[in-house]
Amino acid sequence: MLAFERREKILSTLYSDKKVFVAPLASTFNVTEETIRRDLEKLEREGVVTRNYGGATLNERTSEDLPYQTRNTINLEEKRVIAQLVPPLIKDGSSIMADTSSTVYEALQVLQQSKDHLTIITNSVSILQDFAFSSFDVFSTGGSLRKNSRSLVGPSAIRSVQQYNVDAAVVSCKGISMTQGIMDTNEPEADLKQYMQNQARQVILLVDHTKFGAVSLVKTFPFEQVDCLVTNKKPAEEWLDFFGQHGIDIIFPS
Repeated sequence: MLAFERREKILSTLYSDKKVFVAPLASTFNVTEETIRRDLEKLEREGVVTRNYGGATLNERTSEDLPYQTRNTINLEEKRVIAQLVPPLIKDGSSIMADTSSTVYEALQVLQQSKDHLTIITNSVSILQDFAFSSFDVFSTGGSLRKNSRSLVGPSAIRSVQQYNVDAAVVSCKGISMTQGIMDTNEPEADLKQYMQNQARQVILLVDHTKFGAVSLVKTFPFEQVDCLVTNKKPAEEWLDFFGQHGIDIIFPS
């Protein structure tokens, strides 16, 4: 296993358990405790964890708005499972609003291999850069740059989004709660997602299983605005009932 793969799995454990310990991790990955300490040191430098005696705890304040490079490695396998389920929801020739989430990025990677003549409107600098020479027609919202998330936000981005009427908004979030709704970590991006869903005939929400029941800082748009939710494994029955009550189609691997 490569070092970045090991750190990805450590991050997944941190997100589910909120803390990790050096000795069990060393045993799990069959590496030395010093190797695990170096992994945790790197994660601490990135602001993800706070190290303590024997292990580390998830840094709750900074973990919710991680640098894009870090977010892109968390739960990557789950994101790719979700991405494979998206193409049947999108027709050739469709227009799509795409946010800055790493899950949406993975979905676009799959869509460019399976769909023709798609138009993508996005505030993601990573999508603009990495899909510049793809088969997509890519439009930028413009706006002020949030360096941490490589996103474009603000009034000019909102005005740009309002100029388009699209077939689908494909977005993700940081958490969903039956009582608190659909949430994100910062207000500028949450605001822009609201405008994206306003301009779309269909709203497709991509959410991996770790975000069910997670609470984040800012509410985005209500569940009533979501047409379809795609996740990486079957949700609990209470969630299936909840989605049914809100008229949301739920898609997960069979």
